[in-house]
Amino acid sequence: MTTTTDVVNPATEEVIEQVHLLGPEEVDSAIERAAAAQRGWARLAPGERARLLRRAAEAVDGAAEELARLEVSNAGHTISNARFEAGNVRDVLAYYSGAPERLFGRQIPVAGGIDVTFREPLGVVGVIVPWNFPMPIASWGFAPALAAGNAVVLKPAELTPLTAIRIGELLLEAGIPEGVFQVLPGKGSIVGWRFVTHPLVRKICFTGSTDVGKKIMAGCADQVKRVTLELGGKSANVVFADADLERAAASAPAAVFDNAGQDCCARSRLLIEASVHDRFLELLEPAVRSFRVLDPADESSQMGPLISAQHRAAVAAFVPEGAPVAFAGTAPSGPGYWFPPTVLAPVAPGSAALSEEIFGPVLSVVPFEDEADAIRIANDTNYGLSGSIWTRDVGKALRVARAIDTGALSVNSHSSVRYWTPFGGFKQSGLGRELGPDALDGFTELKNVFIATDD
Repeated sequence: MTTTTDVVNPATEEVIEQVHLLGPEEVDSAIERAAAAQRGWARLAPGERARLLRRAAEAVDGAAEELARLEVSNAGHTISNARFEAGNVRDVLAYYSGAPERLFGRQIPVAGGIDVTFREPLGVVGVIVPWNFPMPIASWGFAPALAAGNAVVLKPAELTPLTAIRIGELLLEAGIPEGVFQVLPGKGSIVGWRFVTHPLVRKICFTGSTDVGKKIMAGCADQVKRVTLELGGKSANVVFADADLERAAASAPAAVFDNAGQDCCARSRLLIEASVHDRFLELLEPAVRSFRVLDPADESSQMGPLISAQHRAAVAAFVPEGAPVAFAGTAPSGPGYWFPPTVLAPVAPGSAALSEEIFGPVLSVVPFEDEADAIRIANDTNYGLSGSIWTRDVGKALRVARAIDTGALSVNSHSSVRYWTPFGGFKQSGLGRELGPDALDGFTELKNVFIATDD
């Protein structure tokens, strides 16, 4: 029996396409094809693998506007964000196209011979992609994996499979051999879990909720299978009294409301030094009220809809009747899964809005007394993915950055993810690192070879 899923535009609630979902036998066949294809891919001269990855980057670049428009209709991303995301896929492929010729081993001094190390590919890598950033997060897994000589099977989220399917076609058109990169739409319980249990899949890259990540990690333990996990976040935006308050307030809405707050890096906790708390909220309010929540295809839109009716209900549960809403923006009425940018203040310590990942456009405000108090509150979470620090004092910025238990921090900005620098979390925000030069280590085995030279 053929199983399909309706792909819905979250801004209109209209069905835009039907996608076939793979069953267990189809998944197994795809994994076996990947394992067979990987051997030839790994044997290619490094320069040839690099050339094909450069061609893949060029193919994505040529289809960038098509991919962006597809993401607007499938995921509700604003057109400006979607264009950036398509460009990110191109840039990540281009960056890792430089890796095949630079997967260096070492020569280690030993007595009686020569000792050398090699970076060997793992085999087949399973990449499980979330619905919040379908394009870039897919490339963060498949680009370094391919560069290192692995084959990739990729499962897109059921809600947002369209750009991954198109990227799979583009890579094939660019010359990536059949079977080396396959996109397998399907349910997580079938496709994703088979990646975990199939012995030919030697690594899982998963981005998603912490609860699901724990189950994947436990499942991989049976085969001692490698995992990279990028999980939840409850990041802090820490504003000290000596900061440029106008600049910090103007940038704060985008730090949490971008992509409708559906971002594990969202700075959903705003920590403000008590002496400037009231002044900062005065500056923040007009920035929030003027945040443009519009049709995501509108060139001026800053925020689109949430991904589904179910997710909108989950976000709304954090803002019940009587919630301490300090102020809010506006959102369209009518069809679409819209939710207005919302600021909660004051927020009681221990409240769900302050401690749980909302994954929506809701910001919780907390005052702090001094540097030590700011660090204590920032670290009072199970997560540690991202965050920002606003201060003119460089020494303070470095002290606080070193003291906050999180994987990627920005000072006087909200930028955490660059494709040429490592990204990943502390604590229950994840395991391993994506992007940058460090990611390649996670897609290779280090082999040591001793060659005796003494008679």
